[in-house]
Amino acid sequence: MRLIGIDPGLRTTGWGVIDAEGNRLVHVANGRIVSDADAPMAERLVQLHDGLIAVIESWKPDEAAVEETFVNVNPASTLKLGQARGIALLAPARMGLPVAEYAANAVKKAVVGAGHADKTQIQMMVKRLMPGVSFAGPDAADALAIAICHAHNAASRNAWAAGTVMAGAR
Repeated sequence: MRLIGIDPGLRTTGWGVIDAEGNRLVHVANGRIVSDADAPMAERLVQLHDGLIAVIESWKPDEAAVEETFVNVNPASTLKLGQARGIALLAPARMGLPVAEYAANAVKKAVVGAGHADKTQIQMMVKRLMPGVSFAGPDAADALAIAICHAHNAASRNAWAAGTVMAGAR
């Protein structure tokens, strides 16, 4: 199953694509979509949307996962992040992909084992899980972590469903 993780941001939206084959995770690609900070808000959102559509068309993932927004001290920053997150949810959904959402702490716990890990720890664990990977930046590393989190959750759901079916067959 091919998965795309998306780390939404108005300035920079990170994306990471992995293939999940059972317990095996394979890095496919990662990158960043950068909006023009001098452009009006609507144009910046179009840039993020068009960039995500191009990535999805290029790498053809089966499912998408997006990090949930955390509340900043600055309400204006939170609102802007929420708008970028809306694009991150909309683009894959309009392309027909199922879209899952994960809290930042859930992503960190799935990848590092602790819900309060810092970016350096996340990058180190992503590199350990996918040897040889290089990142297009910290946003891309976070996006790969989101995809890994989704892969772990999908594997758990599939194992539970298989166990339920097998238990019912006895």
